[in-house]
Amino acid sequence: MCRRSAPCRNIVPDCRNSPLPMALLNCHAAAMSSLFEELDYAPTPIGAISLRRRHILSLQTDVFEILLGEEHLMSSLFTASEVALADKGVTALTGEKLDVLVGGLGLGYTAKAVLAHDSVSGLDVVDLLEPVIRWHREGLVPMGTELADDPRCRLIEGDFFALAASQAGFDAQKPGRQYDAILIDIDHTPERLLHSGSKGFYTAEGLRAVQRFLKPGGIVGLWSDEAPDDAIVALLADPFDAAWVEPVVFENPLQPGREVTQSVYLGRKG
Repeated sequence: MCRRSAPCRNIVPDCRNSPLPMALLNCHAAAMSSLFEELDYAPTPIGAISLRRRHILSLQTDVFEILLGEEHLMSSLFTASEVALADKGVTALTGEKLDVLVGGLGLGYTAKAVLAHDSVSGLDVVDLLEPVIRWHREGLVPMGTELADDPRCRLIEGDFFALAASQAGFDAQKPGRQYDAILIDIDHTPERLLHSGSKGFYTAEGLRAVQRFLKPGGIVGLWSDEAPDDAIVALLADPFDAAWVEPVVFENPLQPGREVTQSVYLGRKG
């Protein structure tokens, strides 16, 4: 296993012609290690986090995963709803030169999808975990340093939920700065939280408070890894002028023929 600050490369030797049993054993071990790599492991304030790569033989593809302890946070195999959070949030807006904030960096698929829209001129991405930001700056993730190198994008280490409740907001250089959209992909759902620090956000008071940093007509988007829930729409309908949910349906590549339904919840400020 590799735990270092640069991508690990396992070279599988060709041992088929070796007469030595030990060489065959080494070949087998190397082949096994090429199917799995732990690219980084680091302690964080909410537990140990790791980035790993697995090769799935049935799909003939490499999959990158982020784990917090033993809990899976994100996989490069399932990104449809992360992309949908960006697309549905941005397309719900009008105008050009949009400023967008994303809460939660992960492997970067939401942020990348935001930047794919020509109407977006600036993107701030807030993540609590320094190792996650470092992985993007060092190119350990599938998209390499694409986000870190994009001049429109700033990667900010910080507690999204604490900043949402603060007086100054998300931009230390411009206290009170407002965004056209705030898109959040951190917790599994508003009820299944990664840690207790976000609990107060998913209330009418918490959702009303974050609108201080949203322009009139702006959008707040919430990602959920579960099917649409009317109770969450009702929660958003209280503090927002309009609220709705967009189901995201895609096929599970590990179980052909089986669909997965996740959700993007959207609220519009009046």
